[in-house]
Amino acid sequence: MSADTAPVTVTGWGRTAPTAARVIRPRTYEEAAAAVRDCGARGGIPRGLGRAYGDAAQNAGGAVLDMTGVDRIHAIDADGGTVLCDAGVSLHRLMEVLLPLGWFVPVMPGTRHVTVGGAIGADLHGRNHHVSGSFSRHVLSLELLTADGGIRTVSRGTPLFDATTGGMGLTGVILTATIRLLPVETSLMSVDTERAADLDDLMARLTATDHRHRYSVAWIDLLARGAATGRAVLTRADHAPLDALPARARRAPLAFRTRQFPPAPAHLPEGLLSRTTVGLVNELRYRSAPRARTGRLQRISTFFHPLDGVPHWNRIYGRGGFVQYQLVVGRGQEDALRRIVRRISEQRCPSFLAVLKRFGEAAPGWLSFPVPGWTLALDLPAGLPGLGAFLDGLDEEVATAGGRVCLAKDSRLRPELLAAMYPRLDDFRALRTELDPRAVFTSDLSRRLAL
Repeated sequence: MSADTAPVTVTGWGRTAPTAARVIRPRTYEEAAAAVRDCGARGGIPRGLGRAYGDAAQNAGGAVLDMTGVDRIHAIDADGGTVLCDAGVSLHRLMEVLLPLGWFVPVMPGTRHVTVGGAIGADLHGRNHHVSGSFSRHVLSLELLTADGGIRTVSRGTPLFDATTGGMGLTGVILTATIRLLPVETSLMSVDTERAADLDDLMARLTATDHRHRYSVAWIDLLARGAATGRAVLTRADHAPLDALPARARRAPLAFRTRQFPPAPAHLPEGLLSRTTVGLVNELRYRSAPRARTGRLQRISTFFHPLDGVPHWNRIYGRGGFVQYQLVVGRGQEDALRRIVRRISEQRCPSFLAVLKRFGEAAPGWLSFPVPGWTLALDLPAGLPGLGAFLDGLDEEVATAGGRVCLAKDSRLRPELLAAMYPRLDDFRALRTELDPRAVFTSDLSRRLAL
């Protein structure tokens, strides 16, 4: 086990709220248990590949347990479609191993550089939530290292499972998980693309046809105003069957290929993503998208993870970093979504990474983010004037509509709104107090929101 004896600066992917912590890197379960015992008075928090946007995997003045060294794949049931692996295994590594066997990760977020433990701790969702739910729905069981040093086998349907899935690492360190997989015939996607003229057109298209496709997502132009407010490019896809591939591609139908571009420069000028530049990019993106195109074959990495091809793409927002704001409002709250999109458009928020999706049924996780309805996510430069007050206003609108803000991406939500957004909050706090009375597992997020 290695540890940085001096505190080092740790940030989320958004790079907005850096804090200093002692980083411990266990390589075995025994070393992980020793790391928990060695956390000190400020406690510790497990961390994977650092793709939580906010402060969920930071711990000012305490310890951060980097679990990426605990990364074995123990067993694959190629007939039954399950895998048993360590929590430090990345989704990228799972795809490398599983795709040649005809299996795919059942829920894939917007980056493959996420660990299994991170996917469970945040109960991640993907473009198929309307069909497949969130990541925890496919977890059959897990092993959890708790604050007393014990290792518990945690099964679906138990309170500890529901507190851990979406619990942001605050119930303990996930060591292993058994995951149910998705069978696929190829490593290509069959993709349909079309344009939507405005938000109502987009919602109507999603509502009418989402059930026909496993994956669905819309890029939305949040700078468009007037009659074009909420205009979007809608993309839907399914795993391509073998008979849809051209003859050449059938020679290696399950090959997993990725594309790598040069990394983003370490230093970029501030203000690069201004309203003017983002407006031009958005206009080009919308106008260049096909009005309607079906059946285009794309690599899995191209469809799911276009930004992963640019290492350190988060640098494009400059030294000040960026805020990813993601909200969900329930079915029947379409008017609230319209008001929110209109407010963002009128504020002229320069976001070119903005997506709208439909969520299906909620997971039982007490702090899991998805609920049936509509989710909107957008990236904004952290240095925008008045951004904090503007997002505070959106928080209140979301809470009033019975919605919630995603904790895995948050770095600024006010704690007084949390109970309205997450009705099982008191249950989570009570179980955590019983399981970890000394608050061994602590993060900047948990202190800020009194979790």
